[in-house]
Amino acid sequence: MRSPTRDRPGSESFRKREEWGVVVGLMDRIRGEFIDIIEWTDDGRDTIVWRFPRYGNEIKMGARLVVRESQVAVFVNEGRLADVYQPGTYTLSTQNMPVLSTLKGWKHGFESPFKAEVYFVTTRQFTDFKWGTQNPVILRDAEFGMVRVRAFGTFAAKVVDAAALLRELVGTDPQFRTEEVGEHLRQLIVSKLGSALGSAGVPLLDLAARQDGIGRQLAEALTQELTSTGIAIPRFYIENISVPPEVEAAIDTRSRMGITGNLDDYAKLQAADAIPLAAANPGTGGDALGLGVGMALGQRVVQSMSGTTAPSAPAAQAPAQPAPAPAPAPAADVPPPLPTAPRWFLAVAGQQQGPYDESALAGQVAAGNLTRATLVWRSGQAAWQPADQVPELAALLADVPPPLPPQG
Repeated sequence: MRSPTRDRPGSESFRKREEWGVVVGLMDRIRGEFIDIIEWTDDGRDTIVWRFPRYGNEIKMGARLVVRESQVAVFVNEGRLADVYQPGTYTLSTQNMPVLSTLKGWKHGFESPFKAEVYFVTTRQFTDFKWGTQNPVILRDAEFGMVRVRAFGTFAAKVVDAAALLRELVGTDPQFRTEEVGEHLRQLIVSKLGSALGSAGVPLLDLAARQDGIGRQLAEALTQELTSTGIAIPRFYIENISVPPEVEAAIDTRSRMGITGNLDDYAKLQAADAIPLAAANPGTGGDALGLGVGMALGQRVVQSMSGTTAPSAPAAQAPAQPAPAPAPAPAADVPPPLPTAPRWFLAVAGQQQGPYDESALAGQVAAGNLTRATLVWRSGQAAWQPADQVPELAALLADVPPPLPPQG
């Protein structure tokens, strides 16, 4: 049996029943009303498709449809796409709803309310998409061979065919957002990136300079791939292409070789780089290493001055006996030093006299100390020889008579 105070006016239960009655009555009134204006004020930055909330109500024939710029409105009747409306304001009638009128079987001048779903599709560009390669993409480069590269950047997407988008991706989703299609687009980009980089035929060292062109090529390929979904990629940016550290080191080495000009100069550069490393490790063989590097570098400097180049020992090993550096060749326009005149020694009366130059020897000839039989010696001779057996003294002794023959 119900409590006599439960539904008494002013009681808590009575008040709640009154409030519920008001709500139910309001909902019944809303459901019973006809929709006379259909529009969407887009207040978000990530909504691509929005379904107009009809709440079970019917749309009044003659209702006003407002489609703003960067929007398209699509009517759907029982799951079938009907009329598509571009930006503008429309008064709904059988004249401007030909597809829906056909689906409904309306005759000309039909005026009764009707039920249909209305989807608003945003056609502006969504520019906040980001992409990147979680796993490296393998490229074949003519100079470095097989190389693993990573890349990242941004891209823009927009709807170019609202009907295709609803049919292929949205379905009955009342609010289709960018995050729902973003992952699909990123996976498609990664699948196309390797083929785009490979077909571009750009050397690895030139990829940075060709990023814009490769981006445009990728945008075209992605747009073509997404044709069936009604989405286009108007802009695609590659912000960075990175390679493994070992490839970066090889590129740096190649750059340094280009700066030095040739391998010989590059070897000198390597030797010079090793000197501070050796000096920083004096207790671990650095002294010997520094000595070897310094000697090798010194040899290369001397050789470069003389115009010759010889192979050098590795900078990490000090030679046991370094070869003496060749003397610099004299310049072509400088005469060589004057030759040194020979110095002669004479044996006179059993005594060594001298040294004498050629002019002094002439005086010795005149004094009778140098005869054909006098023993002479100079640097280079193995032993003392008679003067008439030395070809260099023949001119001095030409006027000296030979010894008298023995008297019989």
